[in-house]
Amino acid sequence: MPLSNNGYGPVDRLAKSPVDLLICFAVKEEMKFFPFPSWKDSSVQVWVTGIGRRNAAENIRDAIGCVQPERVITAGFAGGLNPRLPCGAVIYEQDFDAGFARELEELGAIPVRFHCHRRVAITAAEKSALWRETGADAVEMESSVIRTICRELHIPSATVRVISDDAQQDLPLDFNALMTSDDRINYLKLMWAVISRPGRIPKLIQFQHQTLDAARKLGAVLEDLLGAERR
Repeated sequence: MPLSNNGYGPVDRLAKSPVDLLICFAVKEEMKFFPFPSWKDSSVQVWVTGIGRRNAAENIRDAIGCVQPERVITAGFAGGLNPRLPCGAVIYEQDFDAGFARELEELGAIPVRFHCHRRVAITAAEKSALWRETGADAVEMESSVIRTICRELHIPSATVRVISDDAQQDLPLDFNALMTSDDRINYLKLMWAVISRPGRIPKLIQFQHQTLDAARKLGAVLEDLLGAERR
């Protein structure tokens, strides 16, 4: 089964019975190097929830209702708040009974605290303020909602993400200004933002390479984690 018409939903096909693990990404770019379809079997289901709390809440309930997972991982990109976390660092946080910590730390993932924000943290100054206010190490926009719903349903869960932009980095565009009312990227606005200020193009290209590298590192850790789970 392909992604649903709104771009969110199961990747490829739905499992025909309850699955061992549901892995959620906000957007397809985050799962670019996840080893799918090599994990296309009854034990793992991959789902795209969409950006932001509202989309995550709506779509995780659909996902759980469809595949009845024993455990859930919410995966993807995160912005660094702790200056010690470099781009490409794979980080995680888990419920005490999720059972991923030992394997993740053996794979080099770093235990952290996440802050689930309502908007993309664009500037280094904004990230610094969030670090002081929350004490969190990294910021993202979906995981706490997903994991709160999992706890309500007594499903152990974990967040496994990769730093796509570190605490000292300003993003090349204000992505919040490019969002639609339902938390999608408005590509017409994006195109105009680039055309109107062509000097941004080198930084955008650099940021694209950076996020691709981050997605590659996240995919490798998730692949090894699934391998360890099967042994």
